[in-house]
Amino acid sequence: MVGGFEVGAVPFNPDGWGPPEAASGTTASLPYDVPCAPFSRSDKLGRIADWTRNTNYPAKNPKQGGGSDSIFDFTADDSFSLGDEDSTFRLVDSKPAPRPKFGPKWRFNQNRSQLPQRRDEEVEARKREAEKERARRDRLYNLNRPNVNSQRREAAVFKSSVDIQPEWNMLDQIPFSTFTKLSFSVPEPEDLLLCGALEYYDRTYDRATPKNERRLERFKNRNFFKVTTTDDPVIRRLANEDKATVFATDTILSTLMCAPRSVYSWDIVVQRVGNKLFFDKRDGSQLDLLSVHETSLQPLPEAKDDINSAYSLSVEAAYINQNFSQQVLVRDGNKVTFDEPNPFANEGEEAASVAYRYRRWKLDDDMYLVARCEVQSVNEINKQRSFLTLNALNEFDSKYSGVDWRQKLETQRGAVLATELKNNANKLAKWTAQALLASADYMKLGFVSRVHPRDHFNHVILAVQQYKPRDFASQINLNTSNMWGIMKSIVALCMKLNEGKYVLVKDPSKPQVRIYEVPADAFENDYVEEPLPEEEQVQPPAEDAQGVEAIGTTNDVEEKEIESVT
Repeated sequence: MVGGFEVGAVPFNPDGWGPPEAASGTTASLPYDVPCAPFSRSDKLGRIADWTRNTNYPAKNPKQGGGSDSIFDFTADDSFSLGDEDSTFRLVDSKPAPRPKFGPKWRFNQNRSQLPQRRDEEVEARKREAEKERARRDRLYNLNRPNVNSQRREAAVFKSSVDIQPEWNMLDQIPFSTFTKLSFSVPEPEDLLLCGALEYYDRTYDRATPKNERRLERFKNRNFFKVTTTDDPVIRRLANEDKATVFATDTILSTLMCAPRSVYSWDIVVQRVGNKLFFDKRDGSQLDLLSVHETSLQPLPEAKDDINSAYSLSVEAAYINQNFSQQVLVRDGNKVTFDEPNPFANEGEEAASVAYRYRRWKLDDDMYLVARCEVQSVNEINKQRSFLTLNALNEFDSKYSGVDWRQKLETQRGAVLATELKNNANKLAKWTAQALLASADYMKLGFVSRVHPRDHFNHVILAVQQYKPRDFASQINLNTSNMWGIMKSIVALCMKLNEGKYVLVKDPSKPQVRIYEVPADAFENDYVEEPLPEEEQVQPPAEDAQGVEAIGTTNDVEEKEIESVT
């Protein structure tokens, strides 16, 4: 049994507070270590219990009190040292407690451990804002599209450039991945013949700026010829003279050499006649037009009658390119003539400024290639003549490219060109390949924009930039050896085929080329693949005196094609 608890005698002081000064119970009889001192009512009170101490965790220092009794324990408190009480005595802090400040700033500043949580919340808030902005852009983008379900360009279904007939026999399919490591070096070509006439370049257009823009003119009286290989009388003559075994044009060669960069479908007709090989294009082929935004990640409207559809922009780009190549010339009648006149222009016709260079390359010991290459202008500086190729990039709506040419061309022309290299990689590579095939000294790239984004008839020239073809090829990562390696492999493959007619078709949805064997009368006038709408039918070619089809496409034809799709 534990003994009972005895309180002891408690003295009573009738004269005031505290123990009496002289009584039966004196300070000597009080419990030990209990702070006690006589004082009057005017004296300031010290601490009896310190409730500000943290009683949840024991003190690290064993001398300091810990636990629930520590609020009453002042043995380790210097303020109640028996040796020097007055020097270390501290009063109770009588400052009012801080008033709570409601708001996010006060809440996060109360405890430093909450700062990382605040940063996380800010990141989450930014992510939510970005998601809202992305959803808003998607809504605006889907409003302009006829098919809302196709959210990404990769899901878009491209049509083949030619309808594959049931009687066609597929012989082989070549993935583009096999083209990347091909390499072949050809010696310098030789010029067999130069035809046509060139006008001099007007160097005042090099000073064109968005603030000093030039209106794009229309040249309705000048004829532009898009003649295929076998319809060229000069190539026929060279073939009869056995000058080469492979014949093509620079447009066809550049399409094959830059095939790995292509996205849209295209087709090239191959004819094996004896030991000779002819690469042709169909009448009204897509090769006569210029692709726009072919390699862009943002899709174009799929409706063909939309002015920003792929077909409408191709027609518009061809129309701009032809007019630009004639406007930047000095039209004073002074021309540079060559061995023969334009082989496709009739007597009295005004042909566009163009020179055809029939050049021959050696592919093998007994294999030569002859191609018709084009240059559009000539420039003479310090009595040194330079050949130029003239091409124009066109801006149709800045919301598709994300770069406004009128604001960026003067200060950030490199950013504009980088955007075009991303969106039109195949077209720029083909232009560069054509300039290299023609051994042009310079390339002139024009920047042409619509007067208004919804007006596809009126355009202005904002700037003209000059590049050397080899330097520009290095800039866009176009390897000349790889170009000729691709061409050499395709020629070697086609030379193994039997005599007949074949067609190379770029698969519309896969990066590969297929080879089909087609009937001998395919793509002829008596061969009907599928009736086309009247507005899409190609104008019939005109017969010249020698029975050669001179396919002259004028700007009137281009304007009719543009009007037909608007």
